[in-house]
Amino acid sequence: MPIPVIDFSKLNGEEREKTMAEIANGCEEWGFFQLVNHGIPVELLERVKKVTTECYKVEREENFFKDSTPVKLLKELIEKNGEEKLENLDWEDVFLLTDDNEWPRKTPGFKETMTEYRAELKKLAEKLMEVMDENLGIPKGHIKKMFNGGDEETAFFGTKVSHYPPCPHPERVTGLRSHTDAGGVILLFQDDVVGGLEILKDGKWTDVQPIPNAICINTGDQIEVLSNGRYKSVWHRVQAVPNGTRRSIASFYNPSYNATIEPASQLIQKENKEVNHFGYPKFVFGDYMSVYTEQKFLPKEPRFEAVKAVN
Repeated sequence: MPIPVIDFSKLNGEEREKTMAEIANGCEEWGFFQLVNHGIPVELLERVKKVTTECYKVEREENFFKDSTPVKLLKELIEKNGEEKLENLDWEDVFLLTDDNEWPRKTPGFKETMTEYRAELKKLAEKLMEVMDENLGIPKGHIKKMFNGGDEETAFFGTKVSHYPPCPHPERVTGLRSHTDAGGVILLFQDDVVGGLEILKDGKWTDVQPIPNAICINTGDQIEVLSNGRYKSVWHRVQAVPNGTRRSIASFYNPSYNATIEPASQLIQKENKEVNHFGYPKFVFGDYMSVYTEQKFLPKEPRFEAVKAVN
């Protein structure tokens, strides 16, 4: 079953109601969907592909195959002729872009292109959060306000630039282990040729089909809490592949570490508390991240329980 694909441009036309319903279905039934005609210029996306690919080849690829832990450990495992898999690491080269960390310097146009791209993605994330507000029946701007801990712009917006190089023994290691995302709204610009991304849907792993210049959206743990369980964060993973390097650029619109997260009061009243079977806690996002850092690849429910105990 293919992941839902939604034409975001129709949100402003005669098919607005249908498009709103499609996004609601994507959030409620999948936790993962793809947007096309999302307003980000194709020319910019092509530049993003170019500079991130060049950055990997010029600044990252050699060190991955020469010095990285996964390459060394996989080599040792094969030399031992063991049957086991590498369980606690990922076949991934990754670095993070934020407004105030150090960015790669050797690739021409990298900073200018990625700064422009991140600004476009942030605007798209905020549009999506307003759509979620409306679909959930909560005040416009509620999710953004909760993530910012008020009216100031303090929410965290980070971009994870990953490459999954070809793996000589993909049966022995995972590209990225299965997990749910800790934060809010995740916007992924994935490789349009090399696949490998899968989500868990109805107990089965389902491929996220590559679509050129689409933006994949998934909801994180904080959206699950704010929506009182209406929207679920979804388990996903990346399989290692023997051929081709998979590019993956994931941007995260997350709460400020000081933001207090809890189910929207309108939803608790509206659902008469029946949806909240699990009993989502009220907590400070920074406390949640302290737990998540230790338990990222484990079930999320104990994370909620742990942070409930802290608060």
